[in-house]
Amino acid sequence: MRHPKRAIPRDIRTRRPKRVGREAAERETAAWPEAVVRAGDVMSRPVTTFRQDMTVGAAVKAMRQRKIRHAPVVDDKGGLIGIVTDRDLRQAILEPAIREAFGELARTMNTLTVKDVMTWVVITVKPETEIREAARLMHANTFGALPVVANGKLVGMLTGSDVLKSFVQMLDEGMVSRPSRWGAEG
Repeated sequence: MRHPKRAIPRDIRTRRPKRVGREAAERETAAWPEAVVRAGDVMSRPVTTFRQDMTVGAAVKAMRQRKIRHAPVVDDKGGLIGIVTDRDLRQAILEPAIREAFGELARTMNTLTVKDVMTWVVITVKPETEIREAARLMHANTFGALPVVANGKLVGMLTGSDVLKSFVQMLDEGMVSRPSRWGAEG
C-alpha cells in the first residue's frame, strides 16, 4: 500500500494535485483524527508536586512510593518552576564523582536537593490544547509527560499513558474513523 500523501502527484510549479477532486482527500488526511479530545479531559490529577528544597533521597522515595516518573516542582504559590524526572534523579545519583565516593552516597542523597537536578525550562500545555497536538509535542521532544497549566497554576499532568489511553478509547468508541479512501471497511 502506498503512503496516502505520496499517492497524490502534484504539479511542480503550483503544488496543486494533478488529479481533480483530490483536494478533499488531502483535507480529510489533515483533519484525521478528529480534534475532539482536549488535554484537560485526559490529564492526571491531583498532581504530586515537589518543592525545590526537597532532598534527592526524599524525592526518590516519594517517586517509588507513588509509582510516578515525573513530578512538577512548584513554588510557594503553586506556580510551576521546573520538573524533575526519574532520569534526572538517576543521573544525579550515578554521577562519576558520586560513584567514586560510593560510601558517601547516603550523605549525598540527603544534601543534594531537587533544585540541583531538576529541569528549569518546562514546556507546558493548556487544558484546552488538543490531545493530538500534545501528543505531537511529546513525540517531537521525547517527553514522557507535560505539565498542564491554566492561569499560571499547575492543574494536572498529561503523561504518555494518558495520551495512549485516550487514543485507544477514541478508537474503541469509533470517534476516529478510518478515512474511506484507505480502502473498504471490512
